[in-house]
Amino acid sequence: MTETMGKVTLASVAALAGVSVPTVSKVVNNRGDVAPATRRRILDALDRAGYLPPGQRRPPVPVAPRTIDVVVDSVTSAYYAEVMDGILECAESGGTEVVLSKMGGHPAEEKAERMRERGRRGLLLVTSRWSSGQIKAIQNRGIAVVVIDPINPSGPGVSSVGATNWAGGKAATEHLLDLGHTRIGFIGGPASAECSQDREHGYGAALLERGIPIVEDYVRAGNFDADTGSEALARLLALDRPPQAVFAASDSIALGVLAHARTRGISVPRDLSVVGFDGTYIGEQAVPQLTTVAQPLKEMGRTAVRALLREMGGDRPEPTRVELATRLIVRSSTAPARNSS
Repeated sequence: MTETMGKVTLASVAALAGVSVPTVSKVVNNRGDVAPATRRRILDALDRAGYLPPGQRRPPVPVAPRTIDVVVDSVTSAYYAEVMDGILECAESGGTEVVLSKMGGHPAEEKAERMRERGRRGLLLVTSRWSSGQIKAIQNRGIAVVVIDPINPSGPGVSSVGATNWAGGKAATEHLLDLGHTRIGFIGGPASAECSQDREHGYGAALLERGIPIVEDYVRAGNFDADTGSEALARLLALDRPPQAVFAASDSIALGVLAHARTRGISVPRDLSVVGFDGTYIGEQAVPQLTTVAQPLKEMGRTAVRALLREMGGDRPEPTRVELATRLIVRSSTAPARNSS
């Protein structure tokens, strides 16, 4: 006989009946050496305490796992693959289920109502294009929201996770400057994307610190994809004084730069140095291998899940912006400028 009976202990029943623990044990085990009056008092205490014999106990009702919704803009890039790897890894370790969907044209309010109908209260947005008003509409319906690298500003009251984009952009540009490049182009993602803006600002800060003016014609914006890199490089090469080097705001953009350079017979890095941003596996597979600023993408996914689960649990002192450190990885797509020593 154990010392506990479900949530009822022998000691608590003994205290209730005013007898010893061994005496309660005798009654529970139906032994006869207990006085009738004492037995009745213990049986009454067992009944008041809600004790049921083992044969009458119901198995515990299984607790439904927590579920979070993850909405992404795309699932085709290496960036999303690595962020999702971190999200799924953290969710699995914590017994949380993930429902994945793609950003669509449905109103945010409709998404929130569907989640509420299914008993889900946590939403993780990856590079969301939703406006701050749309996100607020979801929060007003009792849904906790955390955003990773929003395309549009999330507004006050929304927790977000990203990387040290400004510092990463500055490090990428300083690397090219240290190699002797002075004409450096920047190809960014959407002009409204905070992460792309920060990388561009880091690029500009590095140039100005070295006394090099920012040339507006060298700065291009588009999407975080290879087409943007290819089209932007074509325009940069059409300038009277094209750049000697390019800092691309994502590895996907950088791949487009490399592809267009090949079609034009431009050797990378002999004729053009290229730096990407993200640190995804595609940079290692590129020819030549891509110098890039690595983001801790898996850790960003894990951090966002932990923040969302805290908010779902009511632990939300203040909305936070978490920025994880970036690091420069030098590979073979960058080399000293041909006119430098």
